[in-house]
Amino acid sequence: MNQTSRSNVKKVDKLPVEMSELESAIAMLPAEHRDAVGPIFDRVAESAKRRRRILTLVQDALGQLRLDMKYLIFDLEATRRERDDFHQRLEEGDE
Repeated sequence: MNQTSRSNVKKVDKLPVEMSELESAIAMLPAEHRDAVGPIFDRVAESAKRRRRILTLVQDALGQLRLDMKYLIFDLEATRRERDDFHQRLEEGDE
């Protein structure tokens, strides 16, 4: 795994500041309330991390797609130039 991937994983697994504040507030609740709210918070936090991971994957895929499209356009333009050069040489040979 490269350095960029490792830093992306760290960003993805980190909770937003507001959720961290909420987690701290839940930790200060009395045990009976904390036990009731804690599992719900854990599910919401896991869902937020999962959404962030998915968003990161989609952004990476889009970046790769953009790069692939640039390569394809470059290749298409080069192929067209080669075709035009070939047609020009054929026409010059007929004359």
